[in-house]
Amino acid sequence: MILSSLQLKNLRNHKNISLVFSDGLNYIVGENGAGKTTLLEAIYYLCTTKSLFAKTDNEVISFSEEAFEITGEFRDKSNSTVRVYFSQAENKKYYFDNNKSIGRLSEVIGKYPVVLLTPADHSITQGSPADRRKFVDSIISQVSSTYLKILLDYNRCLRQRASLLNQVKEGRRNDVDIELKAWTEKLVISGVELIKHKINFLKDFIDHFNESYKKILKEKEIPNIEYRYLNNYRSADIHQEFVDQLDSLRSDEFRRGTNLVGPHKDEFIFSINDINLKQFGSQGQHKTFQTALRFAEFFYIKSITGKSPLLLLDDVFGELDAERVSRISSYLPEVGQTFITMTDLPNFSFLRKSSEDRIIYIEEKKIRYA
Repeated sequence: MILSSLQLKNLRNHKNISLVFSDGLNYIVGENGAGKTTLLEAIYYLCTTKSLFAKTDNEVISFSEEAFEITGEFRDKSNSTVRVYFSQAENKKYYFDNNKSIGRLSEVIGKYPVVLLTPADHSITQGSPADRRKFVDSIISQVSSTYLKILLDYNRCLRQRASLLNQVKEGRRNDVDIELKAWTEKLVISGVELIKHKINFLKDFIDHFNESYKKILKEKEIPNIEYRYLNNYRSADIHQEFVDQLDSLRSDEFRRGTNLVGPHKDEFIFSINDINLKQFGSQGQHKTFQTALRFAEFFYIKSITGKSPLLLLDDVFGELDAERVSRISSYLPEVGQTFITMTDLPNFSFLRKSSEDRIIYIEEKKIRYA
């Protein structure tokens, strides 16, 4: 899949710009605040309907404007024009695929796969278990609409069940047994399916991850990812264990007013040479691990869907030493179309660039190609 062109209107500090991209590497170069990351954000909007960082769409509209618009031309087996339009007056966002209005996020996710590596990825290896769950959920959702539907159903069950438990905790209700039983059964069914999907996901993903890690560091370190679910349960009958744990924690759930068992409590343990990365890893190891995770995501999605995702690298080379940057740079041609933001291209002379790559300078809100 290739993004051949991009047009922005009133998105942050870009009032009206158009860009044409290379099918290979696209280096986006400019000073801090020039709007480099906004270009990646626009691409991310087209692929996911969402902003990279903003909590609301209102936050990304150019000052004094009332709407923003993003349009992209995708080339795959057929050509597609995707447009995102947000009206501040209506407080509503519209997503059009070849002029057809798309109303649900689930219809978009995975159609135009995207992989994003940013400095914020430190949360994947250094943050909470929820950050790692979000990372895994986002990957599987791009390749499996079934998984995304189950995940949405599971989260709905969590909310409904937590509401009932909280009502009991606060003494507002004591007649919830029948209703709670129904939501618990749904929670177990969808929860077990999520766990099985994640188990199968990791079996395939770990091979891509190990290969990517070796490309960056050769054989110097041995990384690993371990999936822990249902309090590190390991036997075959996941359904029965889920039910048993819910039964044993029933009084605790009423007392605390929340859901205490299920894949929303999962954890993924990252390690290098059998040493826990979060607790003992160096900054360089964390960054290498994060980079390898994103490359593995790329090749995993490609292997499942047959589509090459767009790869977005936002200001990541500045945090790596020259050797790792050189190895990653030599790896990129195997990936496909990539968008790389940088503040100073000459300082990365060891990057491997070909005549087919494109350098895009953002200078005073204007675009210049080199």
